[in-house]
Amino acid sequence: MLTIKKLTKAFGPNVAVDKADIQIDRPAMIGIIGRSGAGKSTLLRMLNRLSDATSGQMIFEGRDITGLTGHDKRAWQSECAMIFQQFNLVPRMDVVSNVLHGTLNRRSTLTTMFNLFPTADIHRAIDILDRLGIAEHGPKRAEALSGGQQQRVAIARALMQDPKIILADEPIASLDPMNAQVVMQSLRRIHEEDGRMVIANLHTLDTARRYCDRVIGMRDGRIVFDGTPEQLTTGVARDIYGADDSFNEAYTSTEIQTLNRVPA
Repeated sequence: MLTIKKLTKAFGPNVAVDKADIQIDRPAMIGIIGRSGAGKSTLLRMLNRLSDATSGQMIFEGRDITGLTGHDKRAWQSECAMIFQQFNLVPRMDVVSNVLHGTLNRRSTLTTMFNLFPTADIHRAIDILDRLGIAEHGPKRAEALSGGQQQRVAIARALMQDPKIILADEPIASLDPMNAQVVMQSLRRIHEEDGRMVIANLHTLDTARRYCDRVIGMRDGRIVFDGTPEQLTTGVARDIYGADDSFNEAYTSTEIQTLNRVPA
């Protein structure tokens, strides 16, 4: 389905992503891990075409998406939805309207300006919110919701696009462990029930092991690991993060049981 060949992004002399090669043959839930600055976010931004690649190629279902422009680029961004760490919602707008903004790429400027949406789209937005367990919050302003609830609104907005791929850039980095698990369970269920590809940048190893079918490790812009969750041993993790023997992955855990065992 998705082939990434020698994908590179350079900012002057600094190389953020260095000749990345990834082959994904079928819809899967994939976690990308690595320390800050490893190139994870840059990789997702290139895939969504928020950022242009310096060189290399991205092919999805036989179509080269690397150099798309104009209408074709916007159409691809509808097929490849993006979820951000900071939610990117309109705080003073009600939840349902925020979700409906997932359809803006296919709406006219007039309907966008006056928030005029078809009844069918409104019903679909409410159905998606219900699926994510937050339909009762539909009339509220987005700013009135907790962080975990806001992230689920952002997921609902992405689903309104009916995308083939969902990209999640550190979707649980700003959430407490309980909300982090709810968000990850939502993404996993979307993958399993809808057959959508989900690619998520993650900062915790146990999250990648628990929810992902495949884990990709990045270090200094390069892919240094690509395997199953079972192959992601502590030794492999040390190599990905460039850590010594003092590295303890329990300190990055989102599992409440593990957090209770971590010494102060």
